[in-house]
Amino acid sequence: MTPAALVPGPQGASILWPWLLAGVVVLTLGAGATAWWLARRRRARAEASQDADGVTWVANSSYLAQVPAFAAWVRRYRTLQVVGLVGLLVALVGVGAVAARPVETDVVVDRLGTRDIVLCLDVSGSMTAYDGEILKVYSELVDNFEGERIALSIFNSTSRTVFPLTDDYTLVKEQLAAGVAAFDKDPSTLDFTREGDEKDILEYLTYTAGTLANESAASLIGDGLANCALQFDEEATERSRSIILATDNYVAGEPIYTLEQAAALVASRGITLHGIYGGSDLYAGTPEEVEYRDVVEAGGGLYFLAGDPQAVEGMVEDVVAQQAVELDASPEVIVTDLPTLWFLVGTAGAALLLVVAWRLRE
Repeated sequence: MTPAALVPGPQGASILWPWLLAGVVVLTLGAGATAWWLARRRRARAEASQDADGVTWVANSSYLAQVPAFAAWVRRYRTLQVVGLVGLLVALVGVGAVAARPVETDVVVDRLGTRDIVLCLDVSGSMTAYDGEILKVYSELVDNFEGERIALSIFNSTSRTVFPLTDDYTLVKEQLAAGVAAFDKDPSTLDFTREGDEKDILEYLTYTAGTLANESAASLIGDGLANCALQFDEEATERSRSIILATDNYVAGEPIYTLEQAAALVASRGITLHGIYGGSDLYAGTPEEVEYRDVVEAGGGLYFLAGDPQAVEGMVEDVVAQQAVELDASPEVIVTDLPTLWFLVGTAGAALLLVVAWRLRE
């Protein structure tokens, strides 16, 4: 199998040296056949000579086969012989399987661990209908990550880093779940004077705390994107860096960075910007939407309209899939030995053989 044909992920269990196991089985069968032939030959010689091998024939003893106690003893003796033979075969097969190295193979693309992704999320009022779905998809993607670092930054008039770049996926899942719960209901429908909405209001305010420090403005897109660009570290390390910006590009106030200036900052740091337009399809073609599209596509990023929140899943998966292809990673095959099961089989066969030998000596 060539490296290009390898698919990352578990490849299943196999035997590394099957020929060795086959050799043990053949030798075992050969030894058994030889032992049977030698025993038969010795019996034939004994029958030809009364004194051969110290055998003494007793006259008038044929009736013994009809004695119940003797017949039971013979049956028990033969049963123990068969069980002993089975134990020997099981022990030999177990030993042979261990020697043949049962393994589990996994293909890992190491360089995928050098991928950094920052989700840059606009949490202004016009985006809340889409934020929950975007966070759900991001949470599902985490299940497929192996070593990649991800971060989440949310913004309105100011930004808050929910979690910095990390591969602590337990923490990531917890924070993303908290975000989904916070955006589960449209904040505009919550009644701040009614006790029944207290829990939902608290979740929303807690999660978005720090994003409205500038009360004279809202949805400062350029400032939020610039802050996301500063989430990346290890600038001297060769890493794949990308930002997935989700916004409707509706600005209310005077930002420090315009969208174009923030995009230039992103490009200067070697970061790829992908965009999801979070407004309704009815706003497609508006100056805000056109500006957003032009900025993202000018930097070589992917751009999507998210008129239907359910379509976000396919959009984010396309972004991650393209990023994985661009890495052109070389797969590494990791082989893990799994001798435990066959070792136990061999041990059980040997134990059975010892018990039978002990019973036969009695």
